[in-house]
Amino acid sequence: MHRISPSGIDRVEMAYARRWLDRPEHEATFAAQSLWGWFAALPRDRVAALLDALEEVWEHGAPTGGGLRRAQRIAIALQVGLAHGRGRAALLRRIRGTRNPVFLLVSHRALDRHAPIAALRRAGARFVPLIHDLIPLTHPEYTRAPQIGRHAARIATVAELADGIIVNSTATESTLVRHLLPHGRALPPIAVAPLGIRPLARPAADLPTEPYFVCLGTVEPRKNHHLLLHLWRELAVESRDGPRLLLCGRRGWENENVLDLLERCDALRGLVFEMGSLPDREVTALLAGARALLFPTFAEGYGLPLAEALALGVPAICSDLPALREVGGDVPDYLAPLDGLGWRRAILDYASPDSPARAAQLARLRQWQRPGWDAHFAAVDALLDRVTGAPVRGRRPIPAREPQLAASAPLGATPA
Repeated sequence: MHRISPSGIDRVEMAYARRWLDRPEHEATFAAQSLWGWFAALPRDRVAALLDALEEVWEHGAPTGGGLRRAQRIAIALQVGLAHGRGRAALLRRIRGTRNPVFLLVSHRALDRHAPIAALRRAGARFVPLIHDLIPLTHPEYTRAPQIGRHAARIATVAELADGIIVNSTATESTLVRHLLPHGRALPPIAVAPLGIRPLARPAADLPTEPYFVCLGTVEPRKNHHLLLHLWRELAVESRDGPRLLLCGRRGWENENVLDLLERCDALRGLVFEMGSLPDREVTALLAGARALLFPTFAEGYGLPLAEALALGVPAICSDLPALREVGGDVPDYLAPLDGLGWRRAILDYASPDSPARAAQLARLRQWQRPGWDAHFAAVDALLDRVTGAPVRGRRPIPAREPQLAASAPLGATPA
């Protein structure tokens, strides 16, 4: 509740919450996890107020209106209620009194706690999580050390308890299956449901007149800002009239070399601009005027920045990863994330007003189909129908365990 710009998972949670708020009240109960681990039902009107406040912050930023303060007040009030046990019994009653209930969890944050989810299953709910990626397990070098074991615990919870699984790409699905098989249980049904994107419109705004590129995402080693900064350093030596680079995203972790370049490299001053976390309206404006999105990432589960750029009609130069090819098809120009010379050639070409490569991509972009939430939720609904229509998956009895301390309180929903 302290950031003005959401993560990709935050956007997915918002889309799911909005979707089920638009459905009749008897079809969904919203739930959150207490600091002690157990889940409890939330007042529907408070959930709606929290979403409104968050969307105000994401779109306009914290200083506009009181969205951030309202979101913080609502979140604190909900946690106080959870601390007093409010909603815990109500959630269990709703599960036990509903035909074929499903506990739907679309965040990773509560997945490493086995016992609270197992308790809901013992009450009668089938369990369906959404897995966004397995990057802490496939690329631990780009992950904070505690997250590696935590993500392994999440996958173990999914392997033991999930009655169905949602994934955002076939790339995520194939990686997930490889990590589920060693647990020795039959795989549950899996739905590949590409993510939709937020509504976007090219804004009428005053943008820089010189050519510039945008790199959108948290400044962390996995996103490979290091490559771009060294390329811009070389370009700065050759000419101070070259294209600009705008970095949109908050600072992450373990990126001392990148921060040293940003803070102490004089050659980058006036050419590279660290914009930090910006509200959606400003990010959209900057992205709409860019020569291209630059996305030299080493690993992705999906690639929302790529989808958002293409939806705005903005070309993209991105890493040649399976997940990004699922999003972009044959539209972007794909390069290996370590191909420095290739990235240099592409950037200089796209910076030119008569760039043939950029013109060719713009022509391909006219055939690109924007991913939508309607298609995503159609796949989710089909999975939920399959899960609720099948007997509970055979597995060894779920042992009762004491709930453990949980550090966050993600929103969840229990569709009827």
